[in-house]
Amino acid sequence: MINLNRFDLVTLRLFVAALDAGSLTAGADRFGISLAAASKRIADLEQHCGVPLLQRRQRGVSATAEGQTVHRLAIEVIARLEQLAQSIDDFRAGAAGHLRLCANPSAFGGFLPAVLARYAERYPKVRIDLDDTLSEDGVRAVQKGTAELAVIGDNVPCDGLETLPCNVDELVLLVPMTHPLATAGAGAGAGTVAMEHALGHDQIALARSASLTRKVIAAAEAAGLTLRIRVQVRSFDSMCRMVACGLGIAVLPSSAAQLYAQALGLVTLRLTGAEVERRLLLAMRRRSALSAPALALVQMIEAEVGAADGSD
Repeated sequence: MINLNRFDLVTLRLFVAALDAGSLTAGADRFGISLAAASKRIADLEQHCGVPLLQRRQRGVSATAEGQTVHRLAIEVIARLEQLAQSIDDFRAGAAGHLRLCANPSAFGGFLPAVLARYAERYPKVRIDLDDTLSEDGVRAVQKGTAELAVIGDNVPCDGLETLPCNVDELVLLVPMTHPLATAGAGAGAGTVAMEHALGHDQIALARSASLTRKVIAAAEAAGLTLRIRVQVRSFDSMCRMVACGLGIAVLPSSAAQLYAQALGLVTLRLTGAEVERRLLLAMRRRSALSAPALALVQMIEAEVGAADGSD
């Protein structure tokens, strides 16, 4: 059995930094130590593990198969220790806990702000750290331990994570009032359009890796079309502003579309001929390992989803 006392936090952080940068020199610079001292620390770590962890090349370093495993686990250890330090600071400041949550644009533009407002009212001493990320980045944050929870699209791979439904919305089309699809409808906001017809026009979209964009791309492929993305942006706000300027049209959740339609003078159209339901999931590593603040949010969302289902 390896002696756990032989693992050194500085060396683990140096190892992670060197691999992330692809350079032992860059890792040494980050910690303000010489290259020789950094090399000695990594050599000691490899000796302690009994296997090579780095492949050293003229232009940098990369991980061996064993090094990849150590890198992944070291990130988790470091993240947990950072959470420990933050929690202690929170306790000293009078906070009752720390909630670390990632959420995708659909959550930010839809149900999440109101949920967190109710959560903050119920647990005023819990500090909330909320990151606006794409679903895939949220999954990675939970897997690495830098976030306990992430709101993601239901079409995103999340191997090894537990999930539960947290929101359902409908995808709609957002267009300028003067757009042909709007004028062909039954009045502002009251018309419908076939998904196939909508996707034949220039689109404003999030990044291609975003779960919403992937869903729209899948709908286009099912209709035998290639999605014509004219502009890619990072938020619903930017999407809607591009639509308002006439650069294209956008498919997005109804809750977000309604927020911007009135303010920007846009029209929302219902989509037909494709799956338009948009489901969001709350992802976590293990429910049994959640902190009390994270578990409280999970239980709140479960209760609200259950109440909504009961009212249907």
